Amino acid sequence: MSASAIALLLPSIRSDLSLSFTQSGSLGAANIFSYALMQIPAGYLADRYGLKQTFLIGAFGTTALLFAFGFVADYRQAFLIQTLAGVFHAFLFQSALALLASRFGAERRATAMGLSLVGIFSGQLLINSVAPSLAGHFNWRFPFLVFGLAGLLSSCAYFWLGRGPAGAEPARQVGVLDALRFFRDPFMLVCGMIQFIRLGTIQGIAFWLPSLLIDEKGLALGTTGFILALRTLFIAPSNMLGGYLSDKLRQPTAIMALSLVVLAVTTAALIPVGWGALLIALIMLNAMFVQFYFGPIFALPLERYGARLMGTLSGFGNFLANLGAFGFTYGIGALKDQTGFFGSGFYAIAVASVVGLALTFWLEKMRCRQPVCA
Repeated sequence: MSASAIALLLPSIRSDLSLSFTQSGSLGAANIFSYALMQIPAGYLADRYGLKQTFLIGAFGTTALLFAFGFVADYRQAFLIQTLAGVFHAFLFQSALALLASRFGAERRATAMGLSLVGIFSGQLLINSVAPSLAGHFNWRFPFLVFGLAGLLSSCAYFWLGRGPAGAEPARQVGVLDALRFFRDPFMLVCGMIQFIRLGTIQGIAFWLPSLLIDEKGLALGTTGFILALRTLFIAPSNMLGGYLSDKLRQPTAIMALSLVVLAVTTAALIPVGWGALLIALIMLNAMFVQFYFGPIFALPLERYGARLMGTLSGFGNFLANLGAFGFTYGIGALKDQTGFFGSGFYAIAVASVVGLALTFWLEKMRCRQPVCA
């Protein structure tokens, strides 16, 4: 909600709070930056003290701040809330990922990690479907209050009814050095660079696509919300399919390479194509592959190091991923202010996808030096 609704309602928020495009981008970037900084600590604490506990901390904090965003009066308040929300979001995501993965065997981990996004995209689908109507009947603040309250009630329900990992949690023998040593590991650094590009691409497109459609393509808010809801319908199943194919074929890097090729072409094509059927087709094709390789890129480190460091491994990858999301989200807004159009930012995403493709081939070479590729 903190990402999807702000992106969808950004023209109204920007007008009400008198924000520039750079300030607008910084709202998304602030959340992402604090989220990135907390990835390794959140993964470490989840491994150390238990997944259910850290999940609850993240759930209560994230939804309370989402509710509070509905009352912001100026840029500073919005920026502060978004920054704090990123901290709690890290606890929420890391623990949810590991809780779901604990219920699947090692041969289905990519599928399990893909499953974690089904809830996220279901929420985005609902938001994109109903938020324009709620904002039209009331104002842009009302959806934040409604969804924030629903999130708080859901957190309370999980507190009373939710379960921890399937089976007993293993003894936690994880130290800070387990995370820091990955910065000296070439395999993990290449995975991290691909993660940087992956989430930078996802967040850059997700945050600025509504503004591109409204400000430059001339679409109404309701039409934009419908397109984004349809886009979400394409993202959710493709995410699961990518994880399933990676597990079935045991070719995670092939899934990654295919995704990056399609993303490079479709993202670049979004700018010159005018409003019409071709633009919608490009958006949907892009959506099918933007999260297609989520499961494979998170499962590869587990293939190499095992599940004992699941929280720390996903925290390392998500730390670098969210640095990419921060840079792309803020950078596209700044480029819009400097150039007057979104083209340069979307073309930069396409170039980054080509770089990610080259890194994927390098990753496959390192992976095939291990027994798993024999």
